[in-house]
Amino acid sequence: MLVAVVVLGLKFVAYLMTGSVALYSDALESIINVAAAVAAVIALRVAARPADAGHPYGHTKAEYFSAVAEGVLVVLAAVSIAREAWPALFSPRAVDAPFAGLAVNLGASVINAVWASVLLRRGRALRSPALLADGRHILSDVVTSVGVLIGVVAARLTGLHVLDPLLALLVALNILYSGWHLVRDSVGGLMDAAVEPQTENRIRTLLSEHGQGALEMHDLRTRHAGRVTFVEFHMVVPGDMTVSAAHAICDRLEDALRAEMPEVNVTIHVEPQEQAKHHGVLVL
Repeated sequence: MLVAVVVLGLKFVAYLMTGSVALYSDALESIINVAAAVAAVIALRVAARPADAGHPYGHTKAEYFSAVAEGVLVVLAAVSIAREAWPALFSPRAVDAPFAGLAVNLGASVINAVWASVLLRRGRALRSPALLADGRHILSDVVTSVGVLIGVVAARLTGLHVLDPLLALLVALNILYSGWHLVRDSVGGLMDAAVEPQTENRIRTLLSEHGQGALEMHDLRTRHAGRVTFVEFHMVVPGDMTVSAAHAICDRLEDALRAEMPEVNVTIHVEPQEQAKHHGVLVL
């Protein structure tokens, strides 16, 4: 939140120094960074709450609401930028004293780039949708800012002042694209989308490698809920196997999955061989 406020202040100073519509659009997008940071803090606090009677699966999905809210705010920012840029497209004006203002804007972009890398690295390590959404949005902001800087310099050097509002419109389109991806990924989490194919393949491999004693596993289902991955499947065992022996296999499989995915919730349905469906992931 502090970084977002500092970057917002620097970008508005750059806009006031230059009068550039493109820099104004860049500063306007930074307001979204502040709002997104606030939303992320609230979502992370809610997601950190332990499971309770009303929410037996925990509160981790709260992070997706933060990412969806950020996507909506991004769309609103794009609309606001387009409203400012469209009239200026037909009556462009010269950018005043750009280079000092551009230097301020460049400093803000460097801060954003460093912070985006921190958020993305921590988001991947913690498997946090809220941090990843914030990091990706800030990274897109950095790309946008670099494009704006290049364009404003080009407008100043060439005298084509229409480049300034034109770049602002391109910023709006880029923000819309970023917002679409944020909303799409977050809605996928809210809709209990399955894990990525490579992750599911790894789960299947672990079940095969650590399922000695079982005959077959099938009906594998997975989903994400924030940083937690839910894994469910049926395990077929010989009909005369004791409950204790079957339970030992389940424990071994759960330990193998948790060794690679610390935040995993495993549910195993044990069925006797004579009632098995005989399809799915075979245990080797």
